[in-house]
Amino acid sequence: MSPLASYRQLLHLAGPTYVLVAFLGRLPLAMSQLGTLLLVSTATGSYGIGGLAAGALALANAVGAPLAGSLVDRIGQRPVVLVQSLAGAAGLLGLVLVVRADLPDLASVAAAAVTGLVLPQVGPLARVRWRPLTAGAAQQRRLVDAAFSYEGAADEASFAIGPALVGLAAVAVSPSGALLAAAGLLAVFGTAFALDSSARLTGRRGQARATGPLVTTAFVVLALAQLSVGMLFGGTQTGATVLATEAGQPGVAGLVHATLGIGSATAGIATAYLPERIGHERRSLVAACALLVLSLPLLLVDSLVGVTLVVLVLGCAVAPYMIGIFSLGERIVSPGRVGAAMTVLASATGVGYALGSTVAGRLADGRGSTAAFTVTIAATVLATLLLATQQRRLRAAQNDVDRELVDVAGASGVFS
Repeated sequence: MSPLASYRQLLHLAGPTYVLVAFLGRLPLAMSQLGTLLLVSTATGSYGIGGLAAGALALANAVGAPLAGSLVDRIGQRPVVLVQSLAGAAGLLGLVLVVRADLPDLASVAAAAVTGLVLPQVGPLARVRWRPLTAGAAQQRRLVDAAFSYEGAADEASFAIGPALVGLAAVAVSPSGALLAAAGLLAVFGTAFALDSSARLTGRRGQARATGPLVTTAFVVLALAQLSVGMLFGGTQTGATVLATEAGQPGVAGLVHATLGIGSATAGIATAYLPERIGHERRSLVAACALLVLSLPLLLVDSLVGVTLVVLVLGCAVAPYMIGIFSLGERIVSPGRVGAAMTVLASATGVGYALGSTVAGRLADGRGSTAAFTVTIAATVLATLLLATQQRRLRAAQNDVDRELVDVAGASGVFS
């Protein structure tokens, strides 16, 4: 089956409406961090407080998402995502009201943390639905691989479009208008994602029971690999911000970082064309090596044009790397734990971003953008070392789960 045919069949199985809803439903999370930073920093006059509020939202989401993912595995996505979408929309609205009420700065930070705790991670949860959606289809594994390629591209596109929407809304209306727009999107499309018929295919009724532990050595490797790419995001965005500020155009930093998503989304769609015989552990290693090589020019750039070009090319290795890691995550855990696995990996990315941006910011204070970009390089070195040394372990973990699925299929007479 050709990749184009795979994409067409996925669209047929899920329906165009679901694909659109699942994409729009992930935009609010992509908008929330920058929106919080702009809202709080504008209201308080302090980028420190704004950054603290945005960081609190991101870290709280990293804590809350795996808890929601575990609950999804038990009772299904519909009730969990529905509550999260409505609570998240209310939280974004509440954050705007708290900031407008001129309460103490810590009140804004606390409101941001509460909001982050309940925001749904639609992207990882959309990945969970593809295995049951494609059950019984010819060449199911090829279809699931194509679905993960699409999801990786969709995530990257959302994290390019989301901040752009925040910028447009902030200019056209106000920083609070950007978060209110995110709240509206979440209330409408998050709810639609929760109520879509595909949500019934998740949870204990729609998939196998969890039969093995989530936290294995192989899964920890994947979580650390995602932590690494999160650090790459944090270091790169911080370095670009320093360069843009030094050039007297701080607002351009968001556009520079968006080019990372453009290159990444394009490459993500193209990964479906890779031969199936090339395992995801090998794909991830090659992509990690590419990230390392392509990030090195960041140590030499000293202009916005230069950093934009380097970041655009660097992005072409990001989606293949993340698609490989998430695909491995789906393959090395039992089907009953996929929801928790996807959200934990997404949360590891957020923690890595917070760590990378914090360290890069401290380095940049004394030594400028080049010092910030050393965090990007260090992240790619960590990713490459992890994947280069753990190839055998990752292959073995996949084989163990494959044998488990065959045993379950033989016992039930149904292959899922």
